[in-house]
Amino acid sequence: MKQKEIKILSDDELNDKLSLFSSSLYETKTTHAVSPIENPLSIRKIRRTIARLKTEISKRVQK
Repeated sequence: MKQKEIKILSDDELNDKLSLFSSSLYETKTTHAVSPIENPLSIRKIRRTIARLKTEISKRVQK
């Protein structure tokens, strides 16, 4: 997800997306540990999206 897409989400949607991507990261990492996945860069994309979501959540809490 891009930062522009994340900014328009509501607080509840941000938390839902965060839990969705966190579970997706866990599943992708365990799959990759058992047998190599086709695109290992997807792990990096998911991690960065999680970081963007957490950053937006913390920005909203500070305001």
